[in-house]
Amino acid sequence: MGSTTMKLDDLHVYETPSEAVQAVAESITRLSVQCIRERGRFTIALAGGSTPKPHYELLATPAFASTIDWKLWHVFWGDERCVPPEHSDSNYRMATEALLSRVPVVTSQVHRIHGEDDPTEAAASYERALRDTFDPLPPRLDLVLLGMGDDGHTASLFSKLEALEEKERLIVAHWVPNLNAHRITATFPLINASRNVAILATDAGKADAVKRAFQPEIDDEAPPIAQVHPIGNGAQWYLTRSAASLLTAAR
Repeated sequence: MGSTTMKLDDLHVYETPSEAVQAVAESITRLSVQCIRERGRFTIALAGGSTPKPHYELLATPAFASTIDWKLWHVFWGDERCVPPEHSDSNYRMATEALLSRVPVVTSQVHRIHGEDDPTEAAASYERALRDTFDPLPPRLDLVLLGMGDDGHTASLFSKLEALEEKERLIVAHWVPNLNAHRITATFPLINASRNVAILATDAGKADAVKRAFQPEIDDEAPPIAQVHPIGNGAQWYLTRSAASLLTAAR
């Protein structure tokens, strides 16, 4: 599903995770400057999990932070665990500790998902916040950062769940049986409407999912990440050589 249109040209392959982290930070910085110049602000959806943390930490260092106009950033999240913001599993907490508390971002422009609330109500509230930020136009983020699980899920979009087929709602809450937990997640209508998407995968455990997304076997079910196709721009994949090791003709 969709994987046949994914192009190896969209891959950026690095020898080490630190090289990939450097490249992503440089790309975010350039894109921030460009979007602020063109539209007066930069709208970004952050990824959770462990992979993006070093990217956030690097952005917070003076070499990068000093070149970014943080007061013109609007920060969202691609998904959240249903926990309070101070919980160790909170994607908001991780990004705050690694980046947002260390730079002069405007607090009112940091839009967290209220994972401590009823999941369905929190999802609806977050969609309203997105729509209000972009009103009167439909939400179109400048950049969505995505991680990828070893199984090929992204954000909290897992195989065989109804959220994969959502066509209208931008944010949904759903029960994820294999996690025995609710998750609140962006859907593909929001992700694919964004101007840019960066997918981060820097460890060898991602290699099989990368292969299945780009070069699936006959009758192999494409992983959820293969449905990422932003309008007008290919998703840019930032991989280590180990994560790209099962691809053929990867540069």
